[in-house]
Amino acid sequence: MNFKSTKEFQKDFRKLFKKFKSLDSDLKEFKKVLSEVPLGIGKHFNVITKTGCVYIVKARFFCKSLKKKDLRIIYAYIENHQIKEMIGVEFLEIYFKGNKENEDHERIKEYLKNL
Repeated sequence: MNFKSTKEFQKDFRKLFKKFKSLDSDLKEFKKVLSEVPLGIGKHFNVITKTGCVYIVKARFFCKSLKKKDLRIIYAYIENHQIKEMIGVEFLEIYFKGNKENEDHERIKEYLKNL
């Protein structure tokens, strides 16, 4: 599975990493889960939008430093049954629920427009 991240995600991640030092290892664990089940399992994953072979998913992100489920991560899962190299995950946004109530819908629209 290929993993990418947008510039906005990288900026969000760096900002949160200053507060939560386990974020890097937590993201590696999250990637392992996504490698097995790209759309996630259970109530902690929610498909926000599906366009063709692109799923936009919002998930609870477990952070060891935080010890709560207050982080959210938004990612695009791209599947293409004809071309195996096209299958992958691109991280769009990560945020702390205490600072921001919902995902950035404009960022998602812009991402889908630029695909």
